[in-house]
Amino acid sequence: MSEWEAAGKSDDWYTPAWIFSGLGCRFDLDVAAPNDGPRHVPCSRWLSSDGLAADWSGFVWMNPPFGPRNGIKPWLDKFFRHGNGIALMPDRTSAPWFQEAAWKASAILFVSPKVKFERPDGTVGKSPGSGTALMSAGMRARSVLFRAAELGLVVVPNVGALQAQGVAA
Repeated sequence: MSEWEAAGKSDDWYTPAWIFSGLGCRFDLDVAAPNDGPRHVPCSRWLSSDGLAADWSGFVWMNPPFGPRNGIKPWLDKFFRHGNGIALMPDRTSAPWFQEAAWKASAILFVSPKVKFERPDGTVGKSPGSGTALMSAGMRARSVLFRAAELGLVVVPNVGALQAQGVAA
């Protein structure tokens, strides 16, 4: 079990600034920001209460609550329906929700080294139990991940599905 998965602990963990420096882009909307807003996310707007139920628009950043097992799945379902943005998640490649999402992604960047997330008080957490993956939806997001390849390994999980959708592989 990872540090942020301990029972009764907060889901408020902030993505460190170096991730956004590596991505080198600006987002229109952070769909799962903590109540006090995004700490490092370069975005124009953010949703801090029930982002899952709200309408999304534009190029989105999503670092959803990881929560209990399969708690991330509804977020990923909405993310891929929206089809324009980058989602951060644990890289649990054997989990059914990860497998399902991977086939929908236009690219996946497996971040290296493991991301040590920040607590609300600004301190940095310990090394997590699993790595971090960034999944892209859409061509703009895919391009961002390829430009940010210094952050880790970028893969295109399903070239045939992308071609069937009219997306160049």
